[in-house]
Amino acid sequence: MKWRRLLSFKRWSEVFRRLPRLLRASEIPLREKLLFIIPALLYWVLPDVMPFMPIDDIGVTLILMNWFVSRAERKYPVLRSSTPS
Repeated sequence: MKWRRLLSFKRWSEVFRRLPRLLRASEIPLREKLLFIIPALLYWVLPDVMPFMPIDDIGVTLILMNWFVSRAERKYPVLRSSTPS
């Protein structure tokens, strides 16, 4: 079930739609946003630091996006309820 959700086009389209709104939301502190931005940027700039990780830059970014959106919406439920259907 979890793999089906990870491979779901609908799930990823929701993540891509929600991410910019969450990054712009004033209710989410900057330090929370940096938990997504800094690791993603570091992995794009320094991918050779972890040479034994067979994951592409885009894969790491997608995993971080999914984690950030899920975490932010769970931690700040007010933002989740304002999501258009």
